[in-house]
Amino acid sequence: MEHRTARVPDLGEPRPTLLAAPWARAAQSPVLRSVRRDLRAVEPADALDDTGRFEGARGEIGSNVRTLLFDTWVHDFLTQHPTGTVVDIGSGLATRFQRLDNGTVNWFDLTPAATLRTDLHDQESERRRTLTTSVTDPSWIDDVRQSPGPYFVAAEAALMSLDEDDVRRVIRTIVERLPGAYLALDTASSWLVDNQDGHDVLGKVAARLRWRCDDPTRVAQWHPGLTLTQSCTFARLPAAVSRRISQPQRGMLRAMAAVMRRQIQDYRFNLYRLGTP
Repeated sequence: MEHRTARVPDLGEPRPTLLAAPWARAAQSPVLRSVRRDLRAVEPADALDDTGRFEGARGEIGSNVRTLLFDTWVHDFLTQHPTGTVVDIGSGLATRFQRLDNGTVNWFDLTPAATLRTDLHDQESERRRTLTTSVTDPSWIDDVRQSPGPYFVAAEAALMSLDEDDVRRVIRTIVERLPGAYLALDTASSWLVDNQDGHDVLGKVAARLRWRCDDPTRVAQWHPGLTLTQSCTFARLPAAVSRRISQPQRGMLRAMAAVMRRQIQDYRFNLYRLGTP
């Protein structure tokens, strides 16, 4: 594949956070099956030469499996609602739109890396917009509400760096302004937050986990009508996700679940339905 030379922009303090996921996708591209063979990630990872710190980290397979799970949830949503609207919170350098675009979906990327996305990825279209508003600023929902529902909000690795009060406000705003929406997010236990410096990826990035969630079912108690529809871990993935992971990768996940049992159990992926449409 021919590579073009990309300008390396100054990412400022969030740089390691933005790079971790593209690095993981690039590292795993030759390994994962076609549904996650994200060759578009190779160029950004090569162009932004700040990824060496992650070499050899076990977290690369975890990052890719997590992304595959979120992709699967979004894909299932679009199968039922092909003209609905997807909001990808904290998308950074992610290429989820390119992977899942069905030709009719309406898409919003909520990211501070808008200039960088323009440098390295496709331009916006009539169905795809990039919003640079912080997720804690509810004004982004005004733009989203102009797009047809129903709505799917994907917050992959996006809310755990917020304080719980901010997470509560974000979810309350989505419940009130986008009734009937789906919200996918991951949660980390108090133990994981306390021990994040020893993690092979989290310990090398500037962003810190702050939101402690020991029981995702408690989030469903924050607002009436908020329902937890799915919750899983790396050790217990939906069958639709497991089928898309190669046999060697499944073996690696089983080994991780045995060796890192506490970390695996305390990090969860959750899908919520937000109220009544």
